[in-house]
Amino acid sequence: MDGGSPQRQEVELDELYRDIILDHNRNPRNRGDIPKPTVSGEGYNPLCGDEVSLDLMIEDGLIREARFRGNGCSISQSSASMMTEAITGKTVEEAERLFSSFQEMLVAPAAEEAGDDLGDLEALYGVRKFPVRVKCATLAWHTLRDALVKYRKRA
Repeated sequence: MDGGSPQRQEVELDELYRDIILDHNRNPRNRGDIPKPTVSGEGYNPLCGDEVSLDLMIEDGLIREARFRGNGCSISQSSASMMTEAITGKTVEEAERLFSSFQEMLVAPAAEEAGDDLGDLEALYGVRKFPVRVKCATLAWHTLRDALVKYRKRA
């Protein structure tokens, strides 16, 4: 068996990615708030009305907990859910690098599919075909970046 044609493999991969995005939308991880967060951020996309609030608990430069609240499309909410999973347990520096990698995956002109370091976040690669939706996918990430800038100013 050769695993199927390249076209069939691409369709199966697209379906898997869609399933990941839908799962995070239906069953968001880390939805809620942290009672006394180290730092918080607020993000709003005026083009579509998506909104995200992010709380981070950071101890000794390590993101111990990340939680979000928000309303919006499945892309923005799934991305927020996936982001909180991806950054929990990472250092602030690792989270900043992850932001850069994610942003590059979606907006760099010559970007190819992301490497293994992005894991499930690769499911959002297809969003780059729809520039208006890139803002939805990156909303939580820009909120994270803003919260980390606030954290660094306080530290």
